[in-house]
Amino acid sequence: MPLASGHYQAALRALQLGAADPLQHVRWATRFVPAQVLRASVLIYSRDLREYREGRAPLARLEALALDDNPRRHLAALRHGMEGDFRAARAAYDAILSSEPGDFVALWCSQIIDYYLGEPQALRERTARVLQALAPSTPGYHAVLAMHAFGLEECGEYEAAEATARRALELEPGDQRALHALVHVFEMQGRPKAGLRAIAAHARRATLSNHLWWHAALFHLQEGRPDAALRVYERCMRLGGLAELIDASSLLWRLQLAGVEVGDWFAGVADRWEPYAEDGFCSFNDLHAMMAFVAVRRWASAERLLAAMERRLTRTSGANYEMTRLVGLPASRALLAFGQGQFARAETLLRALPPVAHRLGGSHAQRDVLQLTRAAAAAGARRARFLLAA
Repeated sequence: MPLASGHYQAALRALQLGAADPLQHVRWATRFVPAQVLRASVLIYSRDLREYREGRAPLARLEALALDDNPRRHLAALRHGMEGDFRAARAAYDAILSSEPGDFVALWCSQIIDYYLGEPQALRERTARVLQALAPSTPGYHAVLAMHAFGLEECGEYEAAEATARRALELEPGDQRALHALVHVFEMQGRPKAGLRAIAAHARRATLSNHLWWHAALFHLQEGRPDAALRVYERCMRLGGLAELIDASSLLWRLQLAGVEVGDWFAGVADRWEPYAEDGFCSFNDLHAMMAFVAVRRWASAERLLAAMERRLTRTSGANYEMTRLVGLPASRALLAFGQGQFARAETLLRALPPVAHRLGGSHAQRDVLQLTRAAAAAGARRARFLLAA
């Protein structure tokens, strides 16, 4: 199947570069096993409940085919992923990588799980093992370096992360995952000018992902230029799927905390979140939907979202159970309290989260919005006490 193989290679390259949707290349290759493994993997580990459900189709196709050892092991891992048992799935991928370290799809799935579980140490250690087993001439080596750079950054090893990301970009200048790791280093080190220079240089060569523009806006905020951050949102960021909605909510919420009037922008984002309000599928999504609902005072939508999260806690299995119980639900309640002027309650709820906030998933830069909101809630509570005492 030379044509199917060519489309699979295009999908794999898109996955390695982190710059495009790999699914566009493999939707039709229903009997080409590697393509179906890749498609099932991208769908089953999606944050979107609809894509997760769509993953059942390629999974069923794989189950109906006679499989060699490697795809059979992927199938076993995907079954765990479909059941929400991410730790079992990750163990299955680690077993694949122990014998086939060049299996990039297995590595990508493992990284996604690490990211959802908030365990960058696992990512750093796994990519270090894979790099030791691969020659630098291996196709896709740059992508493994980029993943390793992100793991190093999330573990606080900023100098090593920067060097590793730059090495990946030397091998493949179009690797947006490597650029992403690099700008995370600049974010954590408070180097906004370096971050903006890096993003601008790459934007001259290629279309950047929405998330990289989100980082550009954060750098403007670090420089005390919320007006420039809002211009990035207006000119460069799009509202597509869930990833774009998450970026939009996160940025607009930060701008609102900084005193920028963004209600009109937030209304459109809240409209796009409405169909997801009762998913109860991923607390990382729910938290960002709550930002939009609170910002435009859609209290009924906010309550629908909280009710869905509470229903999720009646089923004690699956990755999202702990995510919701430990962080998602209390953080969402805090945002609602904050929006309704209950600043002391919001601050109390958020104060308890730092030791477990990593269980929400995402990066340090993304979760920082909880600390920013806590600071704003504390300031609001102080103002309220002052007014009462006056």
